[in-house]
Amino acid sequence: MTSTGTEASAADRDETRFEEQFDATIAKDQRIEPRDWMPDGYRKTLIRQIAQHAHSEIIGMQPEGDWITRAPSLRRKAILFAKVQDEAGHGLYLYSAAETLGADRAELTEALIEGRQKYSSIFNYPTPTFADVGVIGWFVDGAAICNQVPLCRCSYGPYARAMVRVCKEESFHQRQGFELLLTMMRGTDAQRAMVQDAVDRWWWPSLMMFGPPDDDSPNSARSMAWKIKRHSNDELRQRFVDMTVPQAAKLGVTLPDPELRWNEERGHHDFGTPDWSELQRVIRGDGPRNTERVSRRRTAHEEGAWVREAATAHAAKQAARTRKTEGAAA
Repeated sequence: MTSTGTEASAADRDETRFEEQFDATIAKDQRIEPRDWMPDGYRKTLIRQIAQHAHSEIIGMQPEGDWITRAPSLRRKAILFAKVQDEAGHGLYLYSAAETLGADRAELTEALIEGRQKYSSIFNYPTPTFADVGVIGWFVDGAAICNQVPLCRCSYGPYARAMVRVCKEESFHQRQGFELLLTMMRGTDAQRAMVQDAVDRWWWPSLMMFGPPDDDSPNSARSMAWKIKRHSNDELRQRFVDMTVPQAAKLGVTLPDPELRWNEERGHHDFGTPDWSELQRVIRGDGPRNTERVSRRRTAHEEGAWVREAATAHAAKQAARTRKTEGAAA
């Protein structure tokens, strides 16, 4: 056997050993860390999911951010400002987690604004009234909690740890949204009608947040086998419906689904089927606000170039000073 053949055989054995160690770590429900060996498919799946999550947090600042200057009181303005700031922080945590996998943050942003990477379809819907702010908190952040709490047990360590703080803040956002709606439902007839209108518009898009049905979700099985995801799309959607129905009763609003009812035999609520063709249309870029959301993100990225350049120059100067100081001390 040639030396090249021997080296190839040794590399194959190492690959097999590393893969066995990876599989054993997953099987024991332990975490994979950045310096651990991992299959290319695992790394690519994580980068895709974490990047989409990060993009969603950053794009998700826009629908509610439009209401910061128009909020009806200083208290509501401060609450909304804090929430949008939290979402920016979530994006930063997640981009940092993606970087531990070898992804480049600038390249991820370029992929977003060029349409090569996606973000959650929910943020392509308009927010015409202040009640939309409350319903986003109640529905969208509530759905996010259902989706993201299991990610605190994700098999990839940096992602799981980032999600702990994200989920705590999302839970606070959900309560803020519900409190706003509760206040409006105790107000005038016009305010109550505004809340019901927002509920009608956001219910079905919120159910679509969990992704397509399990039979039409090609990535879910592999992600669950790797313990990146812990539950299927349909399981999470059911959990959201069961959680939201009693909250709607408490608020005094009607969820716009004539098929929604308690199923004693299943121990869960039955509910109607979302319009999956609409989901695919919005994902493809034909939603009510797709063009606007990406355009604004592109503009912000371009106008912020000087800030990134200044920060890079400052960091270089600081590093040079540190090297000079350490050299003089030596």
